Amino acid sequence: MTRAEMNNFRAVLNAKHAEATRALGRRDGLTIERTPDALDEVQFAAARELSTRNLERESSLLREVRAALDRIADDSYGSCLHCEEDISPKRLKAMPWATLCIACQEYADQNWHRELEHETVLRDAA
Repeated sequence: MTRAEMNNFRAVLNAKHAEATRALGRRDGLTIERTPDALDEVQFAAARELSTRNLERESSLLREVRAALDRIADDSYGSCLHCEEDISPKRLKAMPWATLCIACQEYADQNWHRELEHETVLRDAA
């Protein structure tokens, strides 16, 4: 990867970092509102749950972006963390914080689904 490409990815990641940091600063939906109406309570709880999930997603993204910036700093950016092959430039352009090449990501996704199915079977059997 050329220095110009690396600088471009760094700029994109820094922008994403700033965006995620701003998103984490917004916690409007987390306030606990009390109302005598049970239906309103359910709606407020659902809105809080959605806000919490959004914060968790942004927090996870922020960690991934920081890790990608660390990999740029130590010159390991663009290498698959599993097989150590280069991650395709097309994949990095789509998702600059990617840690795995397409093949390793597909393998990880398939195994995750298998583990999830296995856990569901075990839970249902109990």
